[in-house]
Amino acid sequence: MRNARNGFVVQALTGCCALALAATLSPIAASAQGKTYTMKISLPTLNDPSYVFAKNYAAALEKDSGGRIKPQVFPLSQLGSIPRQIEGTQFGSIQCAILPPEFFVGVDNRFEVMAAPGLVGSLAQGQRVAADPAVLKLMLSLGANKGLHGIAMFMNAPSSVIAKTPIRHLADFKGKKIRVLASPFQTAPIAKLGATPVAMTLADVVPAMQQGTIDGAVGGIVVWTPMHFNDAAKYVTETGQPAVFVIAEVNKTWYESLPADLQKIVDADAAAQQKAIGPIADDIVGKARKGWTANGGELINLPAAEQAQLMTTFSDTVAAVAKEKPALYDAYKVVSDAAKRVQ
Repeated sequence: MRNARNGFVVQALTGCCALALAATLSPIAASAQGKTYTMKISLPTLNDPSYVFAKNYAAALEKDSGGRIKPQVFPLSQLGSIPRQIEGTQFGSIQCAILPPEFFVGVDNRFEVMAAPGLVGSLAQGQRVAADPAVLKLMLSLGANKGLHGIAMFMNAPSSVIAKTPIRHLADFKGKKIRVLASPFQTAPIAKLGATPVAMTLADVVPAMQQGTIDGAVGGIVVWTPMHFNDAAKYVTETGQPAVFVIAEVNKTWYESLPADLQKIVDADAAAQQKAIGPIADDIVGKARKGWTANGGELINLPAAEQAQLMTTFSDTVAAVAKEKPALYDAYKVVSDAAKRVQ
């Protein structure tokens, strides 16, 4: 009887202790569960596939996290120039940046392999390259030791050449000054065509063409049309080169501060939006092309044989450039091999 009584007392005390402990811990657990995480998403564009990705990703995060992640989308470089956006994402004042990967070249020069001309010939092929497991493993891991966590990549649009006078043949490139990004992957192929590459920011293109500093520029129809580049030039030659890819990078410290379930949501929702963006990008590019001609512009295609020659010239030139740096060439091989697999 005594043992039974003692056992009852022990059980009662144990139960009381458990209730007390639960009462002590439950506010902590509730606090952790109820904590919210601000996520500033920065990008330089508006109303293009990157912007749609950002909007849809933000909506998915808010919903799937039950409001525990609070995304805010800042297009049109509201949080600073592209270099500032990258720095902010590395050091935590910005939680996510959505940019062409070549802009991260200062973090790791292998980021620029996606901007190599001659890789892909269509939006559909570009999306398949971006989804290739070997390519994703490579690209999303770059910058991991520099404060970045890659979450998604997709093809935003093909490039074209806007010019003051029509470029209808490869020979028409000769002697022209063409704006490009400051990368050997873009300067060398343009020089190979007999043109002079001029590194310049996109914001400087219109005044430079109006003043005669350049004759044309490499960029995308999803930029030319909505930003009214037809004020400076009417002719767009649709070379498709290079493909414009976009990568979404998250601040690694912020990501690692999230509970495990929210980390999974950040990754899974990004992967889902990457998969969903293909038809959206097709539609946006199609509307931009129609808008260009509706505003009095002309879309030009090189003759098929010359387009094939352009692709060969570009891919050969880029391969030669990449070989100058072994690590860069290895990365280029991963991407170029994938492009061949998914043709």
